[in-house]
Amino acid sequence: MQHWDLMAIEAPDGTRDPVVVHSGNEARAVLIVLKAGQRLGDHQVKENAWVTVLEGSVRISAGGESMEARPGMLCRFDPDERHSLASDEGARVLLLLAPWPGEGHYRGSAA
Repeated sequence: MQHWDLMAIEAPDGTRDPVVVHSGNEARAVLIVLKAGQRLGDHQVKENAWVTVLEGSVRISAGGESMEARPGMLCRFDPDERHSLASDEGARVLLLLAPWPGEGHYRGSAA
């Protein structure tokens, strides 16, 4: 068994420095801390994506819909579904991507 205290992990504030908590063939877990006023602009991933709010709140938008997500809420996105997150007060969220890496995920090339 593996386990993590997601509230104790030190994560740099900001959208450019996510903390990969776990990465394996089955999934990738990523901790993201947003400062007040920060956002993850409109984007998509090749995997199924689940976002759960651990602390604070985020405004999640996808497909013309928008909702305010607070701790305990879970949102799911299909592969290639465009979405964005924004936080007025700051937030800590966990992103799960599965399977990892998804079909068509950019893997780079050998040097």
